[in-house]
Amino acid sequence: MVDEPRIRFAVKITPKASQNAIIGWKEDADGQPYLKVSVTTVPEKGKANEALIALLAKNWKIPKSDIAIEKGDTDRHKTLSIPKSYQSYLSE
Repeated sequence: MVDEPRIRFAVKITPKASQNAIIGWKEDADGQPYLKVSVTTVPEKGKANEALIALLAKNWKIPKSDIAIEKGDTDRHKTLSIPKSYQSYLSE
């Protein structure tokens, strides 16, 4: 079986927020786009990462297993990837 190509995107997560929310697309100081997301969980033992993946999967109605953290496992700034067939979710 051939793996489906994946598309990568930047995320900035805010843990310990008042609510779980996908805030929307923003630009960093260099003009690079990132998806701003807040979660209510604490950033220990991967809990905030799990909450991030669960929130995106629920909102986009895709399996959690299709969302991968490529870089930034212990950082607020992360690179995630999803199969290219879900690319339309990144423009919402």
